[in-house]
Amino acid sequence: MATRPAKADEQPPIIFFDGMCGLCNGFVDFLIRADKAKVFRFSPLQGETARRVLGTAGEHPMDSVVLVEGDRVFVKSTAALRIFRRLGGVWSLLWIFRWVPVPIRDGMYGWIAKNRYRLFGKKETCRIPSPEEHERFLD
Repeated sequence: MATRPAKADEQPPIIFFDGMCGLCNGFVDFLIRADKAKVFRFSPLQGETARRVLGTAGEHPMDSVVLVEGDRVFVKSTAALRIFRRLGGVWSLLWIFRWVPVPIRDGMYGWIAKNRYRLFGKKETCRIPSPEEHERFLD
């Protein structure tokens, strides 16, 4: 499955991430390199776009990647799997893990999320995109 660019009348998918998390920023770095068609847009969960699109902090977890595709919102392991599927190529093979029950997937995801700062570090401020990346970031 190849990466599918957004149609003209379709909003590009937005990936919201913890802008202060080392793991999350590493994931965004990976996605920027792997997303050759530049399908995804990015925004930190701490930013104005997240507040506008996702609502108040209580509505969506701050310890999860959040994928918004049109009017659909995905979180935790489901968001990650949909992102990999959308990347296409060998990454889409990870889509097979959708058959693992969500409580198991999200349980593993939750353990990593709970320990992410300890394992991967925490930045003092949110990520600032480079000039080359700027067009892909909403905040």
